[in-house]
Amino acid sequence: MANDDDPCPCGGGTYGACCGRAHRSEPAATAEALMRSRYSAFALRDADHLLRTWHPDTRPDTLDLPTGRRWTRLRVLATERGGADDTEGTVEFRAHFRDRGEPGVLSERSRFERVDGAWHYVDGDVHPSQSS
Repeated sequence: MANDDDPCPCGGGTYGACCGRAHRSEPAATAEALMRSRYSAFALRDADHLLRTWHPDTRPDTLDLPTGRRWTRLRVLATERGGADDTEGTVEFRAHFRDRGEPGVLSERSRFERVDGAWHYVDGDVHPSQSS
């Protein structure tokens, strides 16, 4: 786990002021904030946060995170709805990584819904991407 003063993996400031709050179970205010916290959870290998914030209808029973993958940069491309007054939203992003030393990019358009007042990841459409 990261220290509060460390840079947040999502690029949004310090870990404590950014994704650290969501990782300590404070609900994300927006779909984008949840997506950023989930990216950071992948980077920090926090499977508990990922499962806790996954929509109950699509959540897997377990989650195995690849040990050879290191997440290096997040770029949010677009958000649609997902604000404080919305019940659903989408976030399109590119997540850069190195997998056993080889660079890669995951491009996804993720869907989020509120469940009992808290944002949850539903699913995403993954698209082939070129690094940028």
